[in-house]
Amino acid sequence: MAEGMTWSVTDGDKLTQAEVYGEVLTQLGDRYPDIIALTADLASSTKIGRFGKKFPDRFINVGIAENTMFGMAAGLALAGFTPVVSTFAAFASLRCAEHVRTDICYQNLNVKIISTHAGISFGQAGSTHHCTEDMAIMRSFANMTVIAPSDGLETGNAVAAAMEWQGPVYIRIGRGFEPPVNTFSDYGYKIGSAITMREGKDITLIACGVGVLQAVRAADVLERQGLSIRVINMHTIKPIDRDAVIRAVKETRRIITIEDHSTIGGLGTAVAEVIVDSGMACAFRKLGLPDCYSIVGYPEDLYHFYKFDADGIVETVSKIMSMEIEEDENWDDEV
Repeated sequence: MAEGMTWSVTDGDKLTQAEVYGEVLTQLGDRYPDIIALTADLASSTKIGRFGKKFPDRFINVGIAENTMFGMAAGLALAGFTPVVSTFAAFASLRCAEHVRTDICYQNLNVKIISTHAGISFGQAGSTHHCTEDMAIMRSFANMTVIAPSDGLETGNAVAAAMEWQGPVYIRIGRGFEPPVNTFSDYGYKIGSAITMREGKDITLIACGVGVLQAVRAADVLERQGLSIRVINMHTIKPIDRDAVIRAVKETRRIITIEDHSTIGGLGTAVAEVIVDSGMACAFRKLGLPDCYSIVGYPEDLYHFYKFDADGIVETVSKIMSMEIEEDENWDDEV
């Protein structure tokens, strides 16, 4: 966990994920003198400017030149520093994809990328500022670790853990005032290890980012209807917690994934790959943005429109629970 933080969960409704990461990164600056922060004229919007105010000699604003920024980060990493690069998710994963792949991932450099305004969290800004492809792109790059924290507390833990993790790391967070889902920060956060928010035997909801809160809210409704709902916070998309997925297949036989991302290539696809590789089968659905560019609107309205909020999850669970599935406790087809 991030130690010595000056904020708590009681501040969750006042702090965005970006503000939390800005604060935590600034505190980590004392512990890690090799951290160099870089921005492309978005110090205020992404909150990395907090680090720059405390450590101006370790802060670089390259101007509106994101590709140059990633190239500089690669050079700094080769010189023994730990560069932390922050920009909008659309710029980090789309505009700068070649530089991330070739300059950073190909050389397996110790660069930490913190992308803000991910998914449709900046929904009212329009399609140019939406980013629903970044997890698919980033997890396809060899050596890259991909993390989608569920709230501010987890963002702090993810940033702190990334500093101890060797190699490139991509952390994607939202833009708005996402409500907290975790009640305390010391819950055993570990990169690559999913968090079981609650146990259940009828169906498993596997979510990341803002989808975790929606899954928990849906579980509350469904449990009042008599269902036993397992909720898994799959904060690390790569490396994914394969054991948590396989256990869910064996014990619940029904899985729904929830993500603020395209249903192509993101969390749902990563979970499906684990299921297919296991040789087992289950009733399975992916919730997120379908194969389209999102309409414009406030994030909460868009989550509801595309049916990956609590209401949409409840609706999908009801459909899956009405399906008949073959119970096979012996798993003779397991490979």
